[in-house]
Amino acid sequence: MSATAAEIAVPQRPSALRLLLREPAAAASLALVMLAALAAVFAPLLAPHDPFETNLVAIMQPPGGEYLLGTDGQGRDMLSRMLFGLRITLGMGALSLVFGTAVGVAVGFAAAYYRRLDGLLMRLMDILLSFPAILFGLAIAAIFGPGITAVVIALSVATVPLMARIARSSALVVLGQDYIEAARAQGMGDARLIRRHLAPNCLSPILVFATLRFGQVILLGSALSFLGLGAQPPMAELGAMASQGRTFLFFAPHISVLPCLVIFVVVLACNVLGDALRDALDPRLRI
Repeated sequence: MSATAAEIAVPQRPSALRLLLREPAAAASLALVMLAALAAVFAPLLAPHDPFETNLVAIMQPPGGEYLLGTDGQGRDMLSRMLFGLRITLGMGALSLVFGTAVGVAVGFAAAYYRRLDGLLMRLMDILLSFPAILFGLAIAAIFGPGITAVVIALSVATVPLMARIARSSALVVLGQDYIEAARAQGMGDARLIRRHLAPNCLSPILVFATLRFGQVILLGSALSFLGLGAQPPMAELGAMASQGRTFLFFAPHISVLPCLVIFVVVLACNVLGDALRDALDPRLRI
C-alpha cells in the first residue's frame, strides 16, 4: 500500500535564527550587541547626568554612590559619558561599514561579472589593502583635520578592499551555476540578473563578513580616537575616554578601564556572533 502525500512527514529545516539561538554563546552575543545598540540610541534618556557637566568637587570619584560608575578627571559622570561615547563609537563603526560595504560589494561584483575589469579593479584593491587603517587615518587627518569624519573615511576606505574580495569570490561561485546560464539564455539583462540572482545568493557570506568586520572597525575607530585622530574633546567617545584616563591610571583606573571593557565586550560579541552566523547560514549545517 503506497503512502499518500499527506502521510509523508516532510522534515522542516530549522531557520537560521533558530539555529543561531540554539547556541548559548551566540544568543548571549546577539543580546549584548542589541543591548549596546539600544543603549546608544536611547543614551539621552538613560544617562543620569549631563555628560559634559563638570563637578570639581567630585573629581575622580570611584564607582558607587551618586555616580554609579564614578567620575573622570573633570568630575563628569562616567556612566553618562560612556553611554554617549558608545553612541559615537557604534555610529562611526556603522557608517564606516555601510559605506565600505556598498563600495566594496559594487567593486567585487563588477570584477566578477565583467572579467575585463577584473585585473584592474583587484590590483587597485591590492594596493589599498597594503595600507593599514592607521596610516589612512593619519593621512586623512592631515588633510581634513582630526575628527569623526576622518575616522569614518579612513575605516570606509580600509573596508572596501576586504569586502571587494569577499564579494568577488562569492560572485564567481554563483556565476558558475547553471541557473545563471539559463537566465542569460532567456535574455535577462545584466542589471536584472545581478539584482535577482547574483546579489541574493551572495548575501550570506557578505553578511557574515560584515558582522565580523563591524567588531574590527569599532576597535580600529577606538584606536584612532585613542591616538587623538577621532573624536575631539569635550565629545565623549570610548577610545578618547580611555586615552584621557591614562594620566590617572594608577590612582583612578576606572576612567580608562571601563571604556576599554565596553569596547572589549562589544568587539568580542560581534566576533562570536559572526562565527555563529556563518554556521547558521551554511546550508550544509541546516539539517
